[in-house]
Amino acid sequence: MTYAPTAAGSPNIEVGPKWQRPDRELLEEFQRHSVANIGDALGRLGMPDGGITPIWDGCRAVGSALTVLTVAGDDLAVIDAVAHIEPGDFLVINGFGYAGRAVMGDILAQYFSSRGAVGAIVDGAVRDRDEIRQQRFPVWARTVTPAGPWKNGPGAVGTPVAIGGVVINPGDIVVADSDGVVAVPLRKARDIVAELARIADSEQSMRAQAKAPAK
Repeated sequence: MTYAPTAAGSPNIEVGPKWQRPDRELLEEFQRHSVANIGDALGRLGMPDGGITPIWDGCRAVGSALTVLTVAGDDLAVIDAVAHIEPGDFLVINGFGYAGRAVMGDILAQYFSSRGAVGAIVDGAVRDRDEIRQQRFPVWARTVTPAGPWKNGPGAVGTPVAIGGVVINPGDIVVADSDGVVAVPLRKARDIVAELARIADSEQSMRAQAKAPAK
């Protein structure tokens, strides 16, 4: 078994056109807010279904979507994606929800982390849960299986993907925590930041009211 990602890539893995990534200051704005509140600010949209969950307790990450489309149970496109990681990227992998074979494990998690990725979301299966937990690399997935992947392709990196019923584009802002995942289209991000400030103020007022003794 070999991972050895190269800049040249594999001939049957498509790479999308260069995309815009959010700046660090914009990502930091989303660090302050929960997935639930961001989803509220999006009109209760943009959240993949609840079947995609953290594989270890305490996971939280905010980053720029680096999207991957792969054949169910095949990790060739995931390996190729390593060469495209920039610091702050969040791997978003559409594995078609397939539970039979893992499309990433602890070795790929180490590659992702060493190149500056902040986390990975897999609509499919992963493996090596304990080792990934020990690395403290945040991963969300539909399931866990010990079965390893094929490495044949085809696939794509840097093109739109669907994760749990939500389309995510490369460069979208992805936030994930213990509740799940939300994706903010980059073109809407500044407006959502403003709406989050309003939601935070409203929640603070409601919590104060909830704590107040009954009259």
